[in-house]
Amino acid sequence: MERREGGRKEEMKGYHNNHNQGKRRWRCLVIGVLFLVLLSMLVPLVFLLGLYHNGFHSTGHPSDPQTSSASYTDQSNHVKQLIENFAPTLPNIHQVINFTSGAENKTTSSGSIHGAPAVPPAVPQPPLRRNNAVTTGTDEITKHKRSAFEESEKCELRFGGYCHWCDEHRESMKDFMVNKLKDQLFVARAYYPTIAKLLSQEKLTNEMRQNIQELERILSESSTDADLPPQIQKNLQKMENVIAKAKTFPVDCNNVDKKLRQILDLTEEETNFHMKQSAFLYQLAVQTMPKGLHCLSMRLLVEYFKSSVHDKELPLSERYSNPSLQHYVILSTNVLAASVVINSTAVHARESGNLVFHVLTDGLNYFAMKLWFLRNTYKEAAVQVLNVENVTLKYHDKEALKSMSLPLEYRVSFHTVNNPPATHLRTEYVSVFSHTHYLIPSIFEKLKRVVVLDDDVVVQRDLSDLWNIDMGGKVNGALQLCSVQLGQLRNFLGKGSFDENSCAWMSGLNVIDLVRWRELDLTKTYWKLGQEVSKGTGSAEAVALSTSLLTFQDLVYPLDGVWALSGLGHDYGIDVQAIKKAAVLHFNGQMKPWLELGIPKYKQYWKRFLNRDDLFLGECNVNP
Repeated sequence: MERREGGRKEEMKGYHNNHNQGKRRWRCLVIGVLFLVLLSMLVPLVFLLGLYHNGFHSTGHPSDPQTSSASYTDQSNHVKQLIENFAPTLPNIHQVINFTSGAENKTTSSGSIHGAPAVPPAVPQPPLRRNNAVTTGTDEITKHKRSAFEESEKCELRFGGYCHWCDEHRESMKDFMVNKLKDQLFVARAYYPTIAKLLSQEKLTNEMRQNIQELERILSESSTDADLPPQIQKNLQKMENVIAKAKTFPVDCNNVDKKLRQILDLTEEETNFHMKQSAFLYQLAVQTMPKGLHCLSMRLLVEYFKSSVHDKELPLSERYSNPSLQHYVILSTNVLAASVVINSTAVHARESGNLVFHVLTDGLNYFAMKLWFLRNTYKEAAVQVLNVENVTLKYHDKEALKSMSLPLEYRVSFHTVNNPPATHLRTEYVSVFSHTHYLIPSIFEKLKRVVVLDDDVVVQRDLSDLWNIDMGGKVNGALQLCSVQLGQLRNFLGKGSFDENSCAWMSGLNVIDLVRWRELDLTKTYWKLGQEVSKGTGSAEAVALSTSLLTFQDLVYPLDGVWALSGLGHDYGIDVQAIKKAAVLHFNGQMKPWLELGIPKYKQYWKRFLNRDDLFLGECNVNP
């Protein structure tokens, strides 16, 4: 009995212990639930207080201008990061150098030298003579034009050719009513916090809130006046009436001022973001191979290994090294561009049988290039395609042959400061040789003279007279750009000795004396200068520009300006008569004629030499 009673007591004791533990667990759960309920009540309360303080904004629109501004800042930073990450993968065809010229700016117009009104240098204008009859309105117009001009210069300095393209393709938006609705919405948002604080105006507060929500909904679905609903005039009238009522009450001017400033900051941030985004997309478009051209290269590559045309060029091989013929060298990775250069040159040649074209390309485009020029003939001219990566040279650095580089293009911007109140921006586009050009004397050992053409040129006249020019011991016959002098580039050329008054020279059309080049061993000079200049600056672009310019110091023979006209890839204002007179048209700049973004009125000069009957062009939908 005692054992049984003892066992019952122990069971009762255990039962009480378990019961107490269960109570503790329930108490913890209850406390936790109460805490969560309290927290769920506090969070919306804090949110509502913050919303009440900052003003009412419905969903679907930025709830807080500061937050939205930060959001756009983050997006802008994201776009900037994308540009930085993406830029190294793009072809290095367009570098930018900005600097300020000195007080004594002795530059001359490039138009007087090349026959091309590319971008005239900024000349300080004398002060305007004021007339007593000039009204204040005229002053305001002049001030507005000057402001617009300054904004255009800032845009060009920051984004380059994109600004010119944007100005030319700007469309007039029919959004007068949309902008008016936005203005009403901004004013209503500015007044709403003050009205919401008035306890006696609950009806007006609700009415204003409803109108704000309605306009936000409409604007989220409309970008032009055509998108607006038919009853929009009623909505606009309602909002105007509500705002008129709100203005009858004393308002907190500081709050209204704060709201309007937030809206202004948000708008500026949004505009800046879209500007950066558009400029990035422009750069992407001009530096990326169009889909049709990529298709063409791939189609030619596949067809090359399927066909049996590999031995067609053998009968012409003896002409490739005949120094008595006229030899042209073209560096290109673009099948169509190289084809247009060769076709336009052959069409205008008096004796096309004397022409030999050497197309230097990389391993990726070699077979496509080879098949294209085996399938297409250019009167009696011979065409040789070489893979630069497979050529065998004697002593040159093997690293230079691992990759091919095309002519380098630079956008050089000057701030003229002769007259500080009239400071202007002047921009020039300079194209120079790449490191692959300095291998030409070794690749063509048996040749004495060649003409080097960029793949963005079009020939409009016979060029045989270039072989009769006596260059007087000079090596490089080139067009000079005297609006850019070496003295203005002293920060990039280093401390070496050079004539500061010497003009920069342009690639595009260059007559090269290979015999004189080999005598002076300019290729070795180029590599040596590159090593010296690179020690004084960390910019690879500046090194490439300065090395090319200094290598031919005092060795440039200036060609007459009628030989070539540059600027068709960036300048919208070139005279038609100047284009017709030029022997060679150079599409230097970013807006190449084979791109959709090319300048439309200049494309016709390039398209006329395109072989439109080729089957592959139709299959790849190539229509520059």
